[in-house]
Amino acid sequence: MPEYAQKVFQILTLNAISSHGLKHFPDSHYVVGNEVTQPDAILLRSHNMLKMDIPASVKAIGRAGAGTNNVPVKDMSLRGVAVFNAPGANANAVKELVLAGMLLASRNLVPAIRFAEGLQGDDATLHKQAEEGKKQFAGIELPGRTLGIIGLGAIGRLVADAAIRLGMRVMGYDPEITVDAAWHLSAEVKKAQSIDELLHNSDFVTLHVPLLEATRHLINQQRVQNMKRGSILLNFSREGIIDEDAVLKGIESGRIKNYVCDFPSQKFQHHAAVIMLPHLGASTHEAEENCAIMVVDQMMDYLENGNITNTVNFPNVTMGRESPYRIAVANSNVPNLLGQISTTMASAGLNIHNMMNKSRGEMAYTLVDVDSPVPQQTIDKITAIPGVLMVRYLPVLAG
Repeated sequence: MPEYAQKVFQILTLNAISSHGLKHFPDSHYVVGNEVTQPDAILLRSHNMLKMDIPASVKAIGRAGAGTNNVPVKDMSLRGVAVFNAPGANANAVKELVLAGMLLASRNLVPAIRFAEGLQGDDATLHKQAEEGKKQFAGIELPGRTLGIIGLGAIGRLVADAAIRLGMRVMGYDPEITVDAAWHLSAEVKKAQSIDELLHNSDFVTLHVPLLEATRHLINQQRVQNMKRGSILLNFSREGIIDEDAVLKGIESGRIKNYVCDFPSQKFQHHAAVIMLPHLGASTHEAEENCAIMVVDQMMDYLENGNITNTVNFPNVTMGRESPYRIAVANSNVPNLLGQISTTMASAGLNIHNMMNKSRGEMAYTLVDVDSPVPQQTIDKITAIPGVLMVRYLPVLAG
């Protein structure tokens, strides 16, 4: 057997991770816990890692959710550390909350509940007060209304499908939509040519984009002024997607009837037109299990085989095992680096059985299967090549 075949991986957990996901780690090759000191990988949900001293032993970070704003992705990329997430695993949970938010706002349910809770008297009195007061909570129905969806990833597509089944018209905008996402998008979704076109024509607007520099304050004062008067804005993405002051001005001017979000904010607290939830988007047992299972399986395949699926900083690379001896190399995407790796292996007398190389922006990643064990000296030489960020030797695990 290869000399490293008895490897045991150390996994540090920074949050409570669903046991259904953690059970996917076999005890024979994994030690998992919140007190691991030299982890090969880190699993987390909401823990803020931005100021954390991340051990040099870490080769991968797995976020059991879609967003990775709490992970120092750029710094990890410079170290050759893959940052995994679980896109789509919590999509149904978020979709259902978006629908709930639409109904809460369109039927004025939050103020109606507060009104009902404040009634006093016997049943006859309560009934009379309810009948006299209910007119102030009259709302609108969803069929025939237009829902604008900004961001047509896994969540946006599910929201679109659900809205169509409810009889709504749906308009979508996503200049970064992937081919796969486009194939899964209903033909009934009308394509908006711009965000402003979508805002101008939508009774409801829901945001489903990641928080990047390009999307920060995507909904700003100018865009609020382009919204259809009396529209309902829903944000179950990230709080920074909207400019809070612009939304407040939009409410005051009547452009926005209600703002529904999943992020408590002091500026919005106790505002009659704002419905805030305590970050419940993925807070279902099913979503937590799905996210944990997805990210654990991805991380295992990476640690054991070097395969990459669903990272935010590496290209997707999956290569079937054709040899028990494999090298994985993360490197800067610069010319001739792959040639130097191949030359180094050839000079060590290693026959390359199979190879796959892909790049993503400034990051490149290579998997190489060879026909014989790889000496540590060769690993060291590849590691020393300028531009190489991380090298891992991945013989097939025993047992």
